[in-house]
Amino acid sequence: MDASWATDKRLIVLVCTYNEKANLSELFQRINQCIPNVPILVVDDNSPDGTSDWVREEAKSRPQTHLITRAGKLGLGTAIREGMQYAMEHQYEWVLNLDADLSHDPSAMLKLLSKSEDNDLVIGSRYVEGGGLEGCSWKRILVSRCANAYAKFVVGWRVNDCSSAYRLYRVSELAKLDWQQIQGKGYGFLEEILWHLMQQTKRWTEVGIVYTERKKGDSKISIKEALSTIASLHRVASLKRTISRKPSK
Repeated sequence: MDASWATDKRLIVLVCTYNEKANLSELFQRINQCIPNVPILVVDDNSPDGTSDWVREEAKSRPQTHLITRAGKLGLGTAIREGMQYAMEHQYEWVLNLDADLSHDPSAMLKLLSKSEDNDLVIGSRYVEGGGLEGCSWKRILVSRCANAYAKFVVGWRVNDCSSAYRLYRVSELAKLDWQQIQGKGYGFLEEILWHLMQQTKRWTEVGIVYTERKKGDSKISIKEALSTIASLHRVASLKRTISRKPSK
């Protein structure tokens, strides 16, 4: 447990939600056990299950709880983007994103944070030593592995887990990005911002995390999201080809 990460403006934990009220009590408890009183920002897409109401009530007893309620279901990518903008505007040093459904173990946050001194981006990876998937169907495992293999083939990445949302970002690096070039609104945002960050910093690493299938609520993965991710990958590949064709100075 490293309480220093809860010091003013050092770290904010980002949680994007849609109908995750059933998971939030345990999620907040486990985050608090890991880093007591760390700021948590919930970006909620106007969940009909009362997620935003739960966060507002929690904030009464936990002042380091922040909430952005959006007009509707606008996509995971735009929610993460809005959370990152909040971190930049409020001058945090780091933003750590994890899923709300407890598929990402909050205790692994310290594992990511331990790599912050020498890196600008730390990826919680299912496909490096210490990583894995637990309680997942063979279909989910197959889709995940195929998606990462396809991403590595299309873009030529050395990253083992291109689609992991469990990431630690240095906010000063986010502030340097040309955000107009990042168009992904859904899960494809994760691949796009990964590529753009890697164009400006070589200081990144992966640490093993175990992804656990959600026990409460419904998965947000859909055919539409899968197609959105493919579109983002090809957008990145096109940018890569454009850069490679530019004459070196």
